Parts: sequence; structure tokens; C-alpha cells
Amino acid sequence: MASHRVYSVGVVQMRTTMDSRENFRHAVSWIEQAAGKGAQVICLPELFKSQYFCQSEDPKMFDLAEPIPGPTTEAIGDLVKKLNVVVITPVFERRAAGLYHNSAAVIDADGTIVGTYRKMHIPDDPSYYEKFYFTPGDLGFHAFDTRFARVSTLICWDQWYPEGARISSLLGASILFYPTAIGWHPREKAQFGKAQRDAWQTVQRGHAIANGIYVAVANRTGLEKLSSNSDGIEFWGSSFICDPQGVVLAEASVHKEEILISEVDLDHLEDIRRNWPFLRDRRIDAYQGITARFLDTPKK
Repeated sequence: MASHRVYSVGVVQMRTTMDSRENFRHAVSWIEQAAGKGAQVICLPELFKSQYFCQSEDPKMFDLAEPIPGPTTEAIGDLVKKLNVVVITPVFERRAAGLYHNSAAVIDADGTIVGTYRKMHIPDDPSYYEKFYFTPGDLGFHAFDTRFARVSTLICWDQWYPEGARISSLLGASILFYPTAIGWHPREKAQFGKAQRDAWQTVQRGHAIANGIYVAVANRTGLEKLSSNSDGIEFWGSSFICDPQGVVLAEASVHKEEILISEVDLDHLEDIRRNWPFLRDRRIDAYQGITARFLDTPKK
């Protein structure tokens, strides 16, 4: 891994259609534009090659899955070699017949896959029926060395859990990427929408602060309806990049496709950690209960 004290990251916020080939061409265009703006490490949204199919349970959707390595990672690998960039590449991974993951391949600037992350936390909510499609990840949390930096990636629902962010930081990552597909149920937006989106950003900014790490979030945007009798999901965009103090360095709109570009400055990260030494003051001798599902109070 090259030692870059400052490197540039790019976050792609995009819409998707029912045509996976068109979505891929669209993503390639965004990667090229981000590279043209100076981005060295670029992140695409979760499951970017398709519309968000987890709105329903349909076995035909498994036809969208592919292996890692496979067509998407090979094509992105050829692209990054031309552009000299790293791309966090989400993939609906077919591991074997009947065994699928929601994954992200970290493809280095020489076109090699330096690591794969499989989404660990799998939701099961109305219109987010991911447990039907995805096996929980079994590779654990990792930091991956690339040409420009050591990076980590988690995926969407992982955003709400502090443990993955903490481990990524302890593994030496300077930035944590969250490829994402999250939005509003249209019927709930007026009542709950602002609070939902604020909570989503707040918890991730909290991960940045608590761990002294940069955080970059790539969400999709647009209304996606898989059928005419469905309300669909209005993806709320709002992709952002924040620094180790939780300061938002770049933020996208709700409705537009956009590229966010910002710098990761390791000297700034060092300075924040020196002044807020949360890793130093952790009581690792007292956290035994963290791996329990719940700490029941003993009955007297």
C-alpha cells in the first residue's frame, strides 16, 4: 500500500432502472466523472446494478446474482486500471446454488480484488425483505489495503450498529464506506420522514466521532416501484462524507444524481485522535458483556 497522507474520495449517488446493463453503463460514467474530478477511491451505492428488488419476495430475482470474481468485478477491474482509481463495488453475490450474499468487492487500482465484504446485518422490514435473499455475512469485518489507503466497507443496515464501525477503526482503516439503499415509505414520509433521515445521518456521524475515522455514505435516489399496485420506496439520497469530528464535508441532495468529492487527511485524523483519545481510554477489561444477545438481570 502506498503511503498517502492526503487522498481524495468520491461518492456516487445515482438512480437505477429495470435494465441492469443500463445501470452498469450509468455507474461506469459516474466513476469516470469522479475520477476526472480527482477522486482516487470511489464508492457506488448498494446493489447498484438493479432496482431495489427486496421490496418483494420473488425467487426470479436470484437470477440477478453473480459470483465474485465475476462479470461486474472483471469489468470494473478493467476500468480502474485505465483510471488509476479504487472502486468499492457492491455485488449481489451468488456463492452457490441457494446461497447468496449482499456484498462489496474492493477493487484496487491495478484491477485486483483486494477483499470482499459480505453484509453482516440483514434487515427484514416492510419492503426491505432482505432475509429472503441474503445469507448473513461470514467473512467478518476487515480493513483492506489499497494503492491509496487502508479502507473498510460495511453495507446499509450495518450503519446502525456501532460494533462494525469500531472494529473497522481498530483494524487501522482511515475511512469507512457505507454503500446504501435506504429511503422512505411514501405513506410514512410526512409523519416520520425527517426524524428517520436525521437519525440515519446522526448515527453515522456518531461512528465517525467515536472512532476518529472518516465516513462516506453512497445512497441511491429516486422512487422505485416494482409493480403498479405498490407504493414503492422513495430513496432519500442525502449521501455524505464526514470527518473524524463528524463535520459534514460534502452532502448530496434528496432528489438529484450527484458525485461528492472530498479529501481524507491523515494528519487531521491524527490531530483529532490526539485531542479526543477515545481509543486510548477504552476499558477493554470491562466489555465482556458486549457479545451477549442481552444481559438478563439475575432473579433473586
